[in-house]
Amino acid sequence: MKSLFSILLTICSTFVFAQNTSYTISFENAGHHEATIEIAYTHLKDTSLVVQMSRTSPGRYAIHDFAKNVYHVKAYNSKGEPLHINRINPQAWEIQNHDGAVTVSYTLFADRADGTYSQIDETHAHLNIPATFMFAPSLSDKPMEITFMPRADLNWKIATQLPLKEATTYRAPNLQYFMDSPTELSNHSTRSFEVKGQEIEFVLHHDGSEKMLDTYFEKVKKIVLAEEAVYGELPTFDYGKYTFLACYLNHVSGDGMEHRNSTILTDKEGLSEGGMEGNIGTVSHEFFHAWNVERIRPAALEPFDFEDANMSGALWFAEGFTSYYTNLILCRAGLITPEAYVSGLNGTFNYVWNSPARQFFNPIEMSFQAPFVDAASSIDPVNRDNTFISYYSYGSVLGLALDLSLRQKGLDLDTYMKQVWATYGKTEIPYTIKDLNAVLNAYAGTDFGDGFFNTYIYKSEMPDYKTLFETVGLTIEQDSKKKYIGASFNNNLVSRNTKIGTPAYQAGLEKGDEIISVNGIKPRGNQYNRKSYEWFKNWGFKDDILKKQENKRDRGDVSGRP
Repeated sequence: MKSLFSILLTICSTFVFAQNTSYTISFENAGHHEATIEIAYTHLKDTSLVVQMSRTSPGRYAIHDFAKNVYHVKAYNSKGEPLHINRINPQAWEIQNHDGAVTVSYTLFADRADGTYSQIDETHAHLNIPATFMFAPSLSDKPMEITFMPRADLNWKIATQLPLKEATTYRAPNLQYFMDSPTELSNHSTRSFEVKGQEIEFVLHHDGSEKMLDTYFEKVKKIVLAEEAVYGELPTFDYGKYTFLACYLNHVSGDGMEHRNSTILTDKEGLSEGGMEGNIGTVSHEFFHAWNVERIRPAALEPFDFEDANMSGALWFAEGFTSYYTNLILCRAGLITPEAYVSGLNGTFNYVWNSPARQFFNPIEMSFQAPFVDAASSIDPVNRDNTFISYYSYGSVLGLALDLSLRQKGLDLDTYMKQVWATYGKTEIPYTIKDLNAVLNAYAGTDFGDGFFNTYIYKSEMPDYKTLFETVGLTIEQDSKKKYIGASFNNNLVSRNTKIGTPAYQAGLEKGDEIISVNGIKPRGNQYNRKSYEWFKNWGFKDDILKKQENKRDRGDVSGRP
């Protein structure tokens, strides 16, 4: 993103010119989740001005169509006279015949706090910029100012990666930086420390005590330093500061979202309600993105498109390798034990290893699925249980395999990541998958590098984990005593698509089937629940299952857990 964000050398000269775009946002009706927004455009050269809401949000890859929460749109010229507005598509409004200046006003409804959407109430204004503000595409490269009007009666303060101009007015050098700058207005608490001349700030909006925040912040500091050690240095943050924007309240939605000089952290669990341990993994994951994805940047995501889905085949690396480091960093920082780290590998490993989806897509193609699965919504049924493996998980187990494989050669993944950082991150040259392959070839040899990419990235084969684990004193084995069905149940109903190749799939069970009897024995109440397989484990279904949906019988044999 160098072309969009290399602003430090020009920032002083940029803002001396006439300001084209000035935003003001206020929250008089916060109790009903509304904000009032005004945008003043000046020095307009064209007779027509198009403004629109974004359809996407940085760090997300799917379409979200934020315009659905915008209404009461008005436009005026410099004399305060109303201007005609033409709605040219679901996201955009055209204003013609102005006098070189246009003021646009509208109301925003916002009631979801996470890494994508905004929430406004009398506890806070949690603002993701694409979900909040219109923009003029023709002015995307121009600087802008944003004045926030915090509720003084609620003791709101402002936290953001945007640089402060004065009072409550902030600035952005261009649209890309503005859209990438989430902002929290609330009665929050702040902690900070300095690392080699740069400030690391942790902002927390929660119901807990200051003492709890002090304890949690010590953990945050350990994570920052452990991740700095991976790359050998912190990124150079654009304004000398990186800000964690954390909101741990019971009415927010759990999420984490990386940005160039900040990150959003949201969770329902407060620090006294399990969040002290449960939320810290998101801190680890999101701060690692300050290197991997924000500056070590896939070429396919440059520039970020606010009008269409953003697709990249490199998410197995950008998200997946970051996921590999998430718990590894916690272990290195002493926040979890080595035993807890190893135990935590089981779920992800089994999910990837046992999925039938690898027969359909390799890691690159799994990454291409992001616009359909990354907080995307649809109403038609899909077969993701059989066709999709999360690129977070897939990339995580491949990162583990690459690390263990490199260690057999006296090398390690940390050094590979340092070399990727030096070549493409620190220089902010967007990379391709071929570039990642080339760096691995230079580091570990062409045979090794090409072998890894040709076998596990361009194809979907699995590394020899049994041998790799043995090199570090670990063993993997099948638990043949536990019976495996391949179906999930809820109140005697099959609740998900059955997995290809499993006993349930072979027996013809489908999502929505109701289990009436097994081997002639009727279930007792809601015997078949989502994770309750005792009936099948104890009895199997070597004879018949009677399904209500089609009133037919199916046969199948339970098997050992794969």
